[in-house]
Amino acid sequence: MYILCKTLTLKSPPFVLPISRFLSFSSAAASAAADPPSSSSYDELVAAAGRSRDFESLHRLLNQRHKDGFFNTKKTFKFITDTTEHDETLIPNLIQTLSRLDSGFPRKNAFDSLIAHLCKTDGVDESVRVIAAMVRGDYGVNAATFHPLLNALTRKRRIDDAWRIIAMMKEGGTNVDVTAYNYILTAHCVAGEAESAAALVERIEAEGLKADARTYDAATIGCCRVGRVEGAVAVVRRMAEEGVPAQYSTHAHGDGLLDRENFGFLGSLLVRRRRVVEAKMVFDEMDERGLDVGEKLRREYVALLEKSKF
Repeated sequence: MYILCKTLTLKSPPFVLPISRFLSFSSAAASAAADPPSSSSYDELVAAAGRSRDFESLHRLLNQRHKDGFFNTKKTFKFITDTTEHDETLIPNLIQTLSRLDSGFPRKNAFDSLIAHLCKTDGVDESVRVIAAMVRGDYGVNAATFHPLLNALTRKRRIDDAWRIIAMMKEGGTNVDVTAYNYILTAHCVAGEAESAAALVERIEAEGLKADARTYDAATIGCCRVGRVEGAVAVVRRMAEEGVPAQYSTHAHGDGLLDRENFGFLGSLLVRRRRVVEAKMVFDEMDERGLDVGEKLRREYVALLEKSKF
């Protein structure tokens, strides 16, 4: 069936394909024009222009949506993955199109949105090409531009590649922030690689960066993974002393299940060792975060408090 469709397409007169693309885009434009502009309506128009490879219309739409006060969304560049056919010219054409956008936020936001989409759809290598183009063109690259890429690489345990991206940031004059390091730190901690994690924490401090809540959460994960209860307790205590706001400990920095697993593991160890004061601190932290302790562990904790008359 695919071969038949392809053959029919090739046999069509040369004006058929452009006209069909125009009609497709015009239909979407007419539909969107009937309603007040919105982020979703712009996404539909961008998708139609992108699928038809109408880069002039795409350029106009991306500029106009910002003039109308609508930022790009996670769906703006969804048209890239709407088809299974690989188009080697798409990314270069998109880079060229985005490079011609209005300077400042409209251009940077479009590039950042494209990078984020590529990283979420297993287009890591393409995202590196896009970032390289941003650096060459001086289009406002900052640490946040690299965060989706570092997140994608560390999720896949491509730690060496993540370090190469850190090097790329420095070579391009981009200041590496603590968030960038946190992605690598969390990957080490989740894997229980305590020595690598400790070395990275030292590096963070040596570069004059201040540890944030995610740094502490990663350290909590690392201590729990290697069974260092004292270390985990010390981290939680230091968080409380410094007034660091509660965050979820996770590789993606947002998974409450992993947070519950780590704090629950630490709490159960403290209960079994009858460490009342430290256990109370951990369980209070779990309650503050709204984490489910579990009925069995809760009963054991309450029993410990009653026996200790705390």
